[in-house]
Amino acid sequence: MKSAAQDASEESTHQKWIPLLETATREVFDLMLSSRLTVPTTAGASNLGVTSMVGLAGKLCGVMTVRCEKKAAILMASKMLSLPVENVGEHFSDAVGEVCNMVAGNFKNKIAGLSDGCMLSPPSVITGSDYSLHSSGDSPPIEIRLLFEDLPIIVSLKVQS
Repeated sequence: MKSAAQDASEESTHQKWIPLLETATREVFDLMLSSRLTVPTTAGASNLGVTSMVGLAGKLCGVMTVRCEKKAAILMASKMLSLPVENVGEHFSDAVGEVCNMVAGNFKNKIAGLSDGCMLSPPSVITGSDYSLHSSGDSPPIEIRLLFEDLPIIVSLKVQS
């Protein structure tokens, strides 16, 4: 059983990862989608109906998620596949899944000792917003909110210690 001091220390460490998560996300969007992410000026509510999840196991266990509107997922696929938006079809799920996978991989490579000591699961994608995600993570998630082509995205990491 962990002490309260250990829990507080882990939570503090995880909060220090927020800039790394943001950098990892920005790098993926810049390199793979030729898009610069911006910071929203308001917390505006949106229908973020597409969620991609990648599990992390090993020295770091948890779940990374990328949530966005379907319009943003379609735009990701369009940019990744060099297709017109109207020709993307259902490829948007593969694209947002791959974006989540790349963000998770880039993030773990930024933390000393995690690159080879942490495995990633294949991404899973949920469409729709009427669901609840329950993870065995016992610390509060770290989360960043950004805009991709003026469309909101939320990237979060729930860590199980």
